[in-house]
Amino acid sequence: MSICDYDYAKTALWILGYCVFLLFLQSENLIIDIGMSKFRFMALQELAEHRPLEVEKTAGEMADYYGCHVFNRKNMLRYLPLSAVEAIDSAIENSGSISQEEAELIANGMRAWAKDNSVTHYTHWFQPLTDGTAEKHDSFIEFSKDGVPIERFSGKVLVQQEPDASSFPNGGLRNTFEARGYTAWNISSPAFIVEDTLCIPTIFISYTGEALDYKTPLLKALSAVDRAATRVCRFFDKNVNRVTAQLGWEQEYFLVDNALFRARPDLCLTGRTLMGHSSAKDQQLDDHYFGSIPSRVTAFMKELEVECHKLGVPIKTRHNEVAPNQFEIAPIYEECNLANDHNQLVMDLMKRIALRHNFNVLFHEKPFQSVNGSGKHNNWSLTTNTGVNLFAPGKNPMGNMLFLTFVINVMMMVYRNQDLIRASIMSATNNRRLGANEAPPAILSVFLGSSLANMLEKLEKEVSNSKMTPEEKTALKLGIGRIPEILIDNTDRNRTSPFAFTGNRFEFRAAGSSANCAASMIVINAAMARQLNSFAMVIEEMMSQGMNRDEAVFKELKRMIKESKGICFEGDGYSKQWEEEAERRKLTNINSVPESLLKYEDNEAKDVLLGEKIFTPAELSSRVDVEMEKYVKKIQIESRVLGDLTINHVIPAAVRYENILLDNVMKMKSVFSESEYERLSCKRRELIIEIQERIDALKELVQEMTEERKYSNHLHSIREKALAYSERVDCYLDKIREHIDTLEMNIDNEIWPLPKYRELLFTR
Repeated sequence: MSICDYDYAKTALWILGYCVFLLFLQSENLIIDIGMSKFRFMALQELAEHRPLEVEKTAGEMADYYGCHVFNRKNMLRYLPLSAVEAIDSAIENSGSISQEEAELIANGMRAWAKDNSVTHYTHWFQPLTDGTAEKHDSFIEFSKDGVPIERFSGKVLVQQEPDASSFPNGGLRNTFEARGYTAWNISSPAFIVEDTLCIPTIFISYTGEALDYKTPLLKALSAVDRAATRVCRFFDKNVNRVTAQLGWEQEYFLVDNALFRARPDLCLTGRTLMGHSSAKDQQLDDHYFGSIPSRVTAFMKELEVECHKLGVPIKTRHNEVAPNQFEIAPIYEECNLANDHNQLVMDLMKRIALRHNFNVLFHEKPFQSVNGSGKHNNWSLTTNTGVNLFAPGKNPMGNMLFLTFVINVMMMVYRNQDLIRASIMSATNNRRLGANEAPPAILSVFLGSSLANMLEKLEKEVSNSKMTPEEKTALKLGIGRIPEILIDNTDRNRTSPFAFTGNRFEFRAAGSSANCAASMIVINAAMARQLNSFAMVIEEMMSQGMNRDEAVFKELKRMIKESKGICFEGDGYSKQWEEEAERRKLTNINSVPESLLKYEDNEAKDVLLGEKIFTPAELSSRVDVEMEKYVKKIQIESRVLGDLTINHVIPAAVRYENILLDNVMKMKSVFSESEYERLSCKRRELIIEIQERIDALKELVQEMTEERKYSNHLHSIREKALAYSERVDCYLDKIREHIDTLEMNIDNEIWPLPKYRELLFTR
């Protein structure tokens, strides 16, 4: 064989192999073009190697391993003396503390359990004012007086530690040179094991005692609503001595293949795509919603569920959401504090496990333009120690009067605190989602359903302001006695309502998927406590003047229904008509994140958060500054990333394609006659002009955005910076994106440098 023949054969084999590879990609249902940028091609080439991982099978039934990585009651009874278990039970039941001697016993038992599970380190696990959790791992190793290494875990270390506090968000409560902060064991949350580390849930406070985390104020809010709700319940049932807030969260998220994720700098650095033209097909057909789960995703979900169950997280539901590559998981209801811990733990687990399956999980509320974003629906209820759900209809007139009392107080709570509730869910990320076609608007409203709404309207009309006659009492009791006949499912869901009654709970749909549940749960429970205390004071005052309890309750309920009815809305919250109607009802509609955050310091908000002793004045002010700083930094990062991508990726690609077009036009001129050239090259020259105009516009916009950012950065206070970023910088992100997305549709696919929406959303 000659050298020439050998070269031909080698070339033919290379082409054959390349074609086989392309067929292989086609068999994986990947959308791929033969011609594309090397950057994108390498990402898709790596993607082709990804296969669903086999999830390691766990021996035995789920009941055999459920909670095996939690220091729950079963494990406590095995590793602790009964006196220590009783001390923990008493501390949880009575919100008390434990002695140093008991702490030593618990620490020894906890270490023995951890050692039996191959644990080598421990950490105080806490929730600072960031977008995640924090932990500092220490080994059990210590040295005896003789220098002999031993494993030890003392009660003192269990109860309290001193991590560095200076670098966490603190809103000015701590200076960099004042680094001391304390973590203190939260007895109501059980310790758990992740990999080789014993995790002890804790609160996080400064050296001077201010809260630096989400858990401390959440525990205070839960305690406040417990006291206030118990106070009201005892009007109806003297056996009630405790009320517990329950939470069932629904976590929405996107999965993106890791290779494509790493090929998009905007996704890596901001969690969302700052550019990208919509795919020809996205969610229009609703074919992804509740569809069959892709095999790679199923493998991820299976492993996630097993690990959640080992950690005692009662994950129950999994399904496809509306947008392509969007999914949801949800657990069974739990006590609010524990449910919040579990949500933070699950989000961390999802990130770890997704990487093992060559995915990246996106919790950003709006990672892709033009398709649904992600929320975290907080299903909230209150339950008594006697087993009564206060948001569920009772079995008799007395039980239903209790039910109506709490539902109407929720209406009043939302009406009085709409600005504060909105502030609790406002962020740079969630603001991109609110008001879109899958999320409730920034206008707060309550949805009750036609049956309950009609009943309240009837109640308002039937109860007189004067003393009730026996006939009126009988009519009312017969009326509310029929509530059990209203089925739980009689109340239809309203996806457009931020605060919807769904039969035996209220679903707060406005919270963002990346948020800590505690942010909204602090506000809702504290505001409910304030409202219930106000209601109880009115009833007690009426009764002290000789009014019958039923008459006092009915009179106040009627007044509250009348006052708060403007917050109730049964229609389409997405409609323009609702915005106009809400304005007539004098409901607020604040879309600016900084302006909304400032509502934390309104008098009504202070009455709630300071009046119920959730925050001190310094803590409340610091929370506002922390959220302002988060907003500034996120918009700042997005603008920097977008500027970099525009100058270093998009414009060079546009110039390359422009040069190709110019070369083509010049060659056409040398081949065709002048008349033919003018006719054939007309559209080509128009495209060149458009590309050049957009290149010039992008350069100008990036320069203007940079100057506005510099101006904002030099402002004195963080609040001034936040307002400036909102008014002067944020607007450039959409302006720049519009030009880039148009260029993406005009530039040759072979040249475009970044993975497109059709690849990001339909690669599974």
